[in-house]
Amino acid sequence: MPSHPSAIGSRRFASFSFAGALVLAVAACSDNGGDPSAQVGPNPNLPPLQQYLIPPMHVAKIVGWQKDEKPSVAQGLQVQAFATGLEHPRSLYVLPNGDVLVVESKSPDVQPIRRPKDLVMGWIESMATSGGSNTQESNRITLLRDANGDGVPETRSVFLDHLSSPFGVALVGNDLYVANTDSIVRYPYKPGDTKISAPGTPLLPLPGGPIDHHWTKSLLASQDGSRLYVGVGSNSNITENGLEAEKNRAAIWEVDRASGRWRIFASGLRNPNGLSWEPQSGALWTVVNERDELGPDLVPDYLTSVRDGGFYGWPYSYWGQHIDPRVQPQRPDLVAKAIVPDYSLSSHVAPLGLAFDTGNSLPANYHGGAFVGEHGSWNRQELNGYKVVFVPFSDGRPSGKAQDVVTGFLNSNGEARGRPVGLAIDKSGALLIADDVGNTVWRVTAAGGSS
Repeated sequence: MPSHPSAIGSRRFASFSFAGALVLAVAACSDNGGDPSAQVGPNPNLPPLQQYLIPPMHVAKIVGWQKDEKPSVAQGLQVQAFATGLEHPRSLYVLPNGDVLVVESKSPDVQPIRRPKDLVMGWIESMATSGGSNTQESNRITLLRDANGDGVPETRSVFLDHLSSPFGVALVGNDLYVANTDSIVRYPYKPGDTKISAPGTPLLPLPGGPIDHHWTKSLLASQDGSRLYVGVGSNSNITENGLEAEKNRAAIWEVDRASGRWRIFASGLRNPNGLSWEPQSGALWTVVNERDELGPDLVPDYLTSVRDGGFYGWPYSYWGQHIDPRVQPQRPDLVAKAIVPDYSLSSHVAPLGLAFDTGNSLPANYHGGAFVGEHGSWNRQELNGYKVVFVPFSDGRPSGKAQDVVTGFLNSNGEARGRPVGLAIDKSGALLIADDVGNTVWRVTAAGGSS
């Protein structure tokens, strides 16, 4: 079982002075990187790679939202808090009756500290913990019910509790599936339920500890409900924990819902999240966090369709056939067939949320396109991400430059008031954003609307 978050924070705080000094030392000598917009689109600029003894790191101090503060939105939109006072809301799921499930989750306390980067990442996580109120439990799912659609939930209840670092949720009929960090569990659900008390039934285990480097497990049901798709991230940045630790990781699994049998649907995806069906083509799409420590402008994170049996490069190559020399022995056979992703989001934005606009209430220019939640960089001097962007689609493909839609998660001092993670479109067609540092769910609607 994970340790209490206060214990995690106090233990990691012992590394604070070292990590802080490391960040400052690197900040004095690192390359700030180029214009991130040059890497947005299907053909990103890819500079020569750099290798570091100590890679550049810049951690945005977490300050939270002050009273009456909220994000900024693009013209034609408005934003309000849908729920506040949460504990690390990571992902969102909208039930058929319009109820919103908010997955509140803390990382499992299993990752050993091995490298300078790991010390800094421990510090980041302890800051994220201290950014919350720590007055409520996490590793649970909260239900929000806004029956009249005015943007103010009348009901807020603990829907499921005592979970194991949950992230993904999928409902098929009356079966509700939760992807914990180490398993998929099925629960009985009846429309209108505000709490599930019945014990869950394990469907299958997922790769978890003892390292569990990328612990979030995205979950998506097939359109006919017969299969589940699971995003399983790598157990390292670039195999520094050994290839055996990567067994069945950096992949999207396809699971037979009836039997629990599974197979690797696609591989070479370092950390796939936000699994979604593109509404026109019906194809599976995902956003992927790529590798670090090759420079401020490598490697671009991306949005891509996912082919059955496809290999996307990790760890041997990136953006197709660009070799990563840190991985030995190499696999030229795999590199030769590595698929070039569809759309670059630029480097180190850490995309974790993806939602296609399938509603009718947002302005028409958003219909059918993809919203992406960018959690934000920590490993380049000029911060990147920390926003929600929109990628227009046409005929099932990206068809233009990504646009900033929800910003202001960084204040004028470069401090983090919030960090977007999971996204969802609610029953009314509004965009919902889980903000795991601001402990808020934001709701974006068309400007001038009633909610």
